[in-house]
Amino acid sequence: MNAASFMVISALGFSLMALCVKLASLRGFPVLELIAARAMVSLILSYWDVKRLGISPWGTQRTLLWLRGIVGFLALIAVYKGLTLLPLAEATLIQYLNPIFTALLAFLFLKEKIHKNTFLCLFFGLAGLLIISQPQVLGGQPLPVEGVLIALLGAVGSGAAYTILRRLSNEEHPSVIILYFPMVCLPATIVFGWQSFIMPTGWEWVLLAAIGVFTQIGQVGLTRGVALASAGRATAYSYIQVVFASILGAIFLGESLSTSTAIGASLIIVGALINNRKQE
Repeated sequence: MNAASFMVISALGFSLMALCVKLASLRGFPVLELIAARAMVSLILSYWDVKRLGISPWGTQRTLLWLRGIVGFLALIAVYKGLTLLPLAEATLIQYLNPIFTALLAFLFLKEKIHKNTFLCLFFGLAGLLIISQPQVLGGQPLPVEGVLIALLGAVGSGAAYTILRRLSNEEHPSVIILYFPMVCLPATIVFGWQSFIMPTGWEWVLLAAIGVFTQIGQVGLTRGVALASAGRATAYSYIQVVFASILGAIFLGESLSTSTAIGASLIIVGALINNRKQE
């Protein structure tokens, strides 16, 4: 399989994960329980991968590894909460603003240079966000402000997690970095959320497990895709996730893609592709 195939599989995996989160939230499951379900599956698969490779699961930069896990956990709370408050396509699009925040945070903390393409990405991304969050300008129904702000916070948190990941990637094995995420998420969700957990019944067990399985499929596809092509070329294919999210939202949730979302999506994706050009 080539890079494009892996990235399409990754996009489909993450889209199905988002759909499962949305469906589970409609069944009344709280966000922390959804994260716990994802973390349980991820912990089992990630630990198996580390043992298979015969490497230490603890790494060497443990402070940064724990920090990456904590930041990622907080970001995931916002991402999942945004999915529960917004239509699938809109929540997915706002999450695609995270490269902007990654670039800005990497400049502040890692002293990485900000290329002019990143400024263009920032312009297009913010313009797209404005159109998506204010659809009434084009005759659409306004989105809940709380949902937009929480989803945007998720994108900022993801950018922070990716910035720490960049710092760790030169010294730690990717499998170790991935393992720390569920090592933080699972105990944290149990400690802070067990009081509101709901006991699944019947197919709900499958739905919760699917969140973790589809997440793992998305992560594996992303890792393989980036390994087979430059980051810019590979991640360009990932934007098909917006298409998958729109289709899944329409089929399973009865959502429709508004004109404002289509225009905003075009601007955000154009900005992201321009930003990726510097990586070629």
